[in-house]
Amino acid sequence: MSGARHASLFLDMLAAERGASKNTLEAYRRDLDDYLAYLAEAGSQPDNASAATIRGFMASLEERGLKASSAARRLSAVRQFHKFLYVEGYAPQDPTAAVSAPKRGRALPKVLSVDQVDRLLQIAHEAATREGAPPVERLRAARMVCLLELLYATGLRVSELVALPRTAAKTRERFLVVRGKGAKERLVPLTEAAREASRAYLTLLEAKGGVSGTWLFPADSESGHLTRQAFARDLKAVAGAAGLRADKISPHVLRHAFASHLLQNGADLRIVQELLGHSDISTTQIYTHVLDERLKSMVRDLHPLATKDS
Repeated sequence: MSGARHASLFLDMLAAERGASKNTLEAYRRDLDDYLAYLAEAGSQPDNASAATIRGFMASLEERGLKASSAARRLSAVRQFHKFLYVEGYAPQDPTAAVSAPKRGRALPKVLSVDQVDRLLQIAHEAATREGAPPVERLRAARMVCLLELLYATGLRVSELVALPRTAAKTRERFLVVRGKGAKERLVPLTEAAREASRAYLTLLEAKGGVSGTWLFPADSESGHLTRQAFARDLKAVAGAAGLRADKISPHVLRHAFASHLLQNGADLRIVQELLGHSDISTTQIYTHVLDERLKSMVRDLHPLATKDS
């Protein structure tokens, strides 16, 4: 059986058994295509690869200048691929078991201050209420306000946000039910500002004649809704108008702001984990760097020995 066929079976398993999204499957496909190309050059196949083969592949990534984080992600894909082949009986062994991942430092997320988020929202609202603007511009500005208010209120992944159904703007509840990674559902809260922005945007959308359709943010794209790339591009334009560095702003940075600001204001880490849809709390713990100063001040102000002379 060819390596391409092995990879196809593995991707089918991810889709059927783990509910992997289209984006996740594409990421695995790119990583495996790169690995299979290396095996072809080395005259090897997935079912006879050895630990030395895997180490050679990792060395080739380093020679190409891949960052440790990217190489580690690629090794993770290759590990899962070989584990699948071994468990399903397509290969006599798992050659990745003896290979260590490249060491990497965990980068802290970029975080906006509350004032910076307020400034971003202010500029977006001003654009949406500008008198004399053509209907198309008003709709586009209202869409951005809706996107920003929803993102900062919920901490949704950008893929979850742009694919919201139109019913999200019509709900009378103060929460949304979101289907995230692995088709897992979770509840996320809605602020009054987010609800108002959604209703205002939907009113303009329906007035334009966009009553039919499934998506809250319809667009002329393959998916039928706004793409992540288009949202990120428009967001950078708003950031520039707000006097913020466009290269420091992205939809994911606003998701980070949501989590960090909650923690700064005393939210429990487990609650933030649930809201973000993280399956492992270690993923959420990266945000705890924002707690350093608050924890220091708590010890200084509340510890019984803190006020005693040394």
